[in-house]
Amino acid sequence: MTSPSIRDHLRPTDSDYPDGIYRVVGTGDDTITLLQVGDADGRRVTTGEIVTVDDAELEAFEPAKNPDGNRRLGASVISSLEILYWRFRAFGQQLAAHPFPTAVAAALVAMGYAGDSIGPLSETAASVALFAGVVSLAYVGSGYLSR
Repeated sequence: MTSPSIRDHLRPTDSDYPDGIYRVVGTGDDTITLLQVGDADGRRVTTGEIVTVDDAELEAFEPAKNPDGNRRLGASVISSLEILYWRFRAFGQQLAAHPFPTAVAAALVAMGYAGDSIGPLSETAASVALFAGVVSLAYVGSGYLSR
């Protein structure tokens, strides 16, 4: 077997190593460090198990497919929805953690949204206020003020 590179995936053919799919996460002078990323059936797992293999023992492994490529559609959709929920939650927490900048940004959005129809603002000024308010809300909610 040729020497694998970082991010290659391998599967043991020898019973000396636990079944599963391993990703190459490190290479040394005479060793390869592997992280288990899939089970024996090729499904994605998160075990944290790390194996260090000598170059001479690489014959006990064969190339394997990336287990991330075989996720079911339902699992992908559910995962995406969970990530979206947590992103909105973190965004809201950042806004709540910085009430004064949030209030200023919200006032700009409100002024820009309704300013040209009920107030003395021109359409251009209202558009600029709306744009500035939306960008300000995005900035405050992104967490950059906490850094």
